[in-house]
Amino acid sequence: MYTRQNQKNLTRAQKKGFVAALLELKRNGTYDQFVRTHDRWFVPDRERRLRVGHMSPSFFPWHRRYLLDFENKLRELDPGLAIPYWDWTTDRTPASSLWAEDFMGGTGRASDRQVTTGPFAHAKGNWPITVGITEGRFLTRNLGRPRNPITLPTAAELQWAIDDPVYDTDPWDSTASAGGFRNKLEGWAAPRSERWRNHNKVHQWIGGHMTGGTAPNDPVFWLHHAFVDLVWDRWQKQHPRSGYLPAAPLERYDLQYGRVIALNEPMPPWNVPPHDLLGHQGIYRYEA
Repeated sequence: MYTRQNQKNLTRAQKKGFVAALLELKRNGTYDQFVRTHDRWFVPDRERRLRVGHMSPSFFPWHRRYLLDFENKLRELDPGLAIPYWDWTTDRTPASSLWAEDFMGGTGRASDRQVTTGPFAHAKGNWPITVGITEGRFLTRNLGRPRNPITLPTAAELQWAIDDPVYDTDPWDSTASAGGFRNKLEGWAAPRSERWRNHNKVHQWIGGHMTGGTAPNDPVFWLHHAFVDLVWDRWQKQHPRSGYLPAAPLERYDLQYGRVIALNEPMPPWNVPPHDLLGHQGIYRYEA
């Protein structure tokens, strides 16, 4: 069993090893395969087809399996690696060590949001964007959105989600008015005056490539979602009698039939059910 560490506690050597593995997966084409997979299963509410990665109950187990697959590729290169997590309730500014020159690099420049610092800067020649190109072949960010500022989620906003004892609620999408932990943590259950909370708000705070289906183009995606996975752990410990919903497949008359995954239904592209990903004991643990 290996440990996923808080990124702020990584040594210089650990950062170097993690970055080197990311660059190698990019070089050999593996990385962009993962970007394509995420984009393939990023399905909005308005589309009348299966939603498995976002805006649906399987948000947590789908991303757990997705991160595990990516982590396994990292560990094939270096068995000592694991995906670090970024606690965005404590490391809340562009001055965080996360955005340092030797790790993720910083924000984009004002003219075109191109990231020009760190190992993923386009000028270094190691990180061409080839999937879902909308702004050119360079990585983009706009940390904090200076012209229309937003802040990263607070500890109170995160706890607001964790305190909900119900995993998810009908109609199992972004419009569930009753809330539910999944919807509140993913970031859809919010007042109209603030469209994003928690997970979604982090994507918006980073900006650039992190705001769409090809968000994994930005390597900080993995650190963000490792923390989301950790938060799911925290919710499970706070509500040990609560479980994944819907527990049973939806009836054919339900408008969401064929569009969401129940506890024991297979999740593409792996053909494994959420039930098999409710825990990660024996595989990895999180640093306290």
